[in-house]
Amino acid sequence: MRRVTSLLAGTVLLTAMTFAGSQSSATTSGSVTLPPIPAISGLPIPSLPTDLFAPRFVGSAATAQPIEHPPIPQSPWLSPDGTNTMHNDAYASDAYRVSGPLGRNLRVTSASYGIRECATIAFDSRGRIVGLCGGLEGFAMMVIDPVTLRPVSELRTSARNLATSANPFTDICGGTYFFLDADDVAYPTTGEKTVQKIRVQADGSLVKEQEWSLAEHLAADDCLIATMPDWDGRLWFFSQAGRVGTLDRATGTVQVMQLPEGEEVTNSVSTDETGGMYVVSTHALYRLDATAEGLPEVTWREVYDRGSIQKPGNLSQGSGTTPTLLGDRWVAINDNADPQTNILVYDRRAGVSDRLHCTQPVLTSGASTTENSLVAAGNSFIIENNYGYGGPTTTILGKTSTPGLARVMVEDDGCRVAWTNSSIAPSSVPKASLGNGLLYAYTKPKLPSMLGNAVDAWYFTAIDIRTGKTVWSRLMGTGIQWNNHYAAIYLGPDGTAYIATLAGLIRIQDS
Repeated sequence: MRRVTSLLAGTVLLTAMTFAGSQSSATTSGSVTLPPIPAISGLPIPSLPTDLFAPRFVGSAATAQPIEHPPIPQSPWLSPDGTNTMHNDAYASDAYRVSGPLGRNLRVTSASYGIRECATIAFDSRGRIVGLCGGLEGFAMMVIDPVTLRPVSELRTSARNLATSANPFTDICGGTYFFLDADDVAYPTTGEKTVQKIRVQADGSLVKEQEWSLAEHLAADDCLIATMPDWDGRLWFFSQAGRVGTLDRATGTVQVMQLPEGEEVTNSVSTDETGGMYVVSTHALYRLDATAEGLPEVTWREVYDRGSIQKPGNLSQGSGTTPTLLGDRWVAINDNADPQTNILVYDRRAGVSDRLHCTQPVLTSGASTTENSLVAAGNSFIIENNYGYGGPTTTILGKTSTPGLARVMVEDDGCRVAWTNSSIAPSSVPKASLGNGLLYAYTKPKLPSMLGNAVDAWYFTAIDIRTGKTVWSRLMGTGIQWNNHYAAIYLGPDGTAYIATLAGLIRIQDS
């Protein structure tokens, strides 16, 4: 055990040294092309000798079996679906039309950016990665080469004061979500309660063209969580304390409303072609619409069971999901019920009096929750169990979280569980490849080893969406530096998979 502790300490020290190197070359404002300093320009994420005790590949390559899925309308204010937000599209489907890796002689590469995680990434019109990356020092937009993973440029969006800030591993204020439009313009929120307009230039440099301050509309102790355009192009923003507003980007006009006292927003939002904006608070699911003047209004509100406690694995006492839309009828979230979480599917159509279509218990009784969006695939929603994940230290020295992913089918007369998979995915945002029928998760199994179950091995895992069976798992690396810590899995326009970790970015591709 002493050797394992020493390895961990060495990894943390190495990561800290890498971070120190990145700090020395960063700038606080303006666009900068990064010099080829190894600490931030392409060295692989460091591995540990414990890699030797973890199986490299388990299972066998898959054969593509595409999944039929209801159409997802393309928002006119976002870049092409699959490239624009953490959750892929305006419907927050977390599903890609392209075929991701099938497991054929997988080629895995990585790049370390220090203690900096690019939790949300998009892809510009030239296929480059555009990431909003957070570290102990604050947040920055980065443009990254999709093949080499070398940074092309970066632009600091907001700083973090460690002396006064909340825990940087659980604080999602002003640096988690952004969206990219079809003109290669990114709109991130900041810790200074602003929304920025940042253009990705043809040469990959970043230029901040505009910034709107929303500070006068928020309380001093409040912060911005998410932003998204509706189908008319209004930019909506949502604060942690339940402040909801619209911004007219042409005039700068801001109009706001307040959710009921005590309700918080801790996740992203979705929108559809009818003009609705869907957000879940710690108490209820909402559809919001804007008046002709742009004032946000509640169209309907559905209270759910928020349970009696904040479960280990959640960032708040309430649903951990972004509302996920399916077809022209359904919107789904999870609740926080005791003792077992449920997938709740609602009918979002206009004029419906009884919106709740089904309440389906999932995962393990007494140990079930999720802090990640549901995945929509075919006529179903898929949930990942994050119960027991309390941050990076809860998955070190052989520890991990509670197993479970489940698929719930939506039928005319209700819902049913199609399968439950026993993989352990502490905090990944799983994604579906409709092009090949696989669900991807980032997993950390309990492994027997010569070190006495103390190998912290992280795997990229593919699950058959139809059957729920694990098809294959590929080792990414061992050690805390391979922890994804709530970052999403992404598929690039060519089907290459990417996932961010606490120390950088991983690229996975069939040879």
